Formats: sequence, C-alpha cells, structure tokens
Amino acid sequence: MLASLELLNGLQFFTFLDLIAVAILWTSWLLIGWIIEHAGSKRPSVSVIMSDYRHDWMLQFISRDPRVFDASILSSLREGTTFFASTCMIAIGAGLALIGNTESLLGVAKDLSLENAPAIVWDIKILLVLLFLTNAFLKFVWSHRLFGYCAVMMASVPNEQTDPACLPRARKAAEINITAARSFNRGLRSVYFSLGALAWLVGPLPLMAATLLTVLTLWRREFASHSRLVLLQSD
Repeated sequence: MLASLELLNGLQFFTFLDLIAVAILWTSWLLIGWIIEHAGSKRPSVSVIMSDYRHDWMLQFISRDPRVFDASILSSLREGTTFFASTCMIAIGAGLALIGNTESLLGVAKDLSLENAPAIVWDIKILLVLLFLTNAFLKFVWSHRLFGYCAVMMASVPNEQTDPACLPRARKAAEINITAARSFNRGLRSVYFSLGALAWLVGPLPLMAATLLTVLTLWRREFASHSRLVLLQSD
C-alpha cells in the first residue's frame, strides 16, 4: 500500500509531454510489430520472407539424408534464444539493483539532467525499461521452448518419404518453427525499444527522438535492407 501511494505521488512530477512521449513509445512498439508481421505480398518484410524459407526448409528436410545438418541449424537457433534470454536477465537484475540503490540512482540522474526530481521519478523511468526487457525475456524463453517443440516434431517425421505422415508432420514442424521465430523477433523488438526507453532519463523530447530512431531502424532492416534485396532475388 505504501509503495502504491509513493508511486502515485511520483506521477505528479511528470508533465503532459512525458505522458505523450510514453504513449508514442508504446503505440510505436505495437504498430511497427503489427506492420512487420502483417506485411502484404506486394512488399513483404524480412520476417515474412523468412517464414516462406522456413516452410521450404522443412520440405527439403524430408528428403535430406542424413538429417544431422537440420539438427545443427535448430540447435544454433536455440542457442541464440538462450543468449538473449540470459542477457535480458542480467539487464533486468541490473535495473532492479539500480532501483534499490537510491543514492546511486540520484547520482546518475544528476549527471544526465538538471532536473531536481525525487528518486521515485527515476524509479518509474527505469521501470519502463524493465517492462520492455521483461517482455523480451518472456518472448525469448517461449521461443526457446517452441524451437524445442519443433525439434521433437522434426524427429517424428518418418524417414520414408512415401509415408503418409511424412509431409503433414513436416508442415507442422514448419509452423512451429515460424511461431518460434515470430516470438524471437518480438523479443528483439522489445530489446530495441528498451534501449530507446532509456532516453526518457534525459527527458520526454529525447524519448520521442529515440522512439523515432528505433522505428526507423526496424523499418529499414525489415523493408529497405540489403539482406531483404538478396532474399527477394530469384533463384
């Protein structure tokens, strides 16, 4: 109860511009994610293009002998999710430690801004970053588990291509693989926006600028990058 009252009292130190900046941040995060995942066939995002390649991967997997190569690829994908999940955990721990150390927090605030605000203000600003990091951690953990499901599905695909269960199970594995990749990409976007949210420590205008930069970076990598042009080239 006391913590809740302190949190409510801390909100009085934020301006209307702060609220607008945070609203823009959350809206941009949701909107760019929706645009990337629902890009049309006329201008597909890298994520959408890679989903098609994941389907093709599972179809090629059926006739590949031995299938050790496919297992090693899936293992590397799981290692990537483990790395990012561990990194998020470390960052979350560091953020919580900073919130728990009020003196250090005020010292950092004084270096970043001339604003003379109580520690609760900086706690709230860091909590915003931690929310994005927590979401990223959960997405990476779920992605890791889904890649594990995909590994089991791939192992259940019969070796005989004429087996009636072969193609349906390979397609199921592809869908699980695509879902895992989608969760991984969502986690990465949360990490991007958590870095952008750090700009709020300086003020609402820097937060708006960081949000715009984050959106432009994600848009370029999904819709205007060299890797996208390579993926779109005909075989």
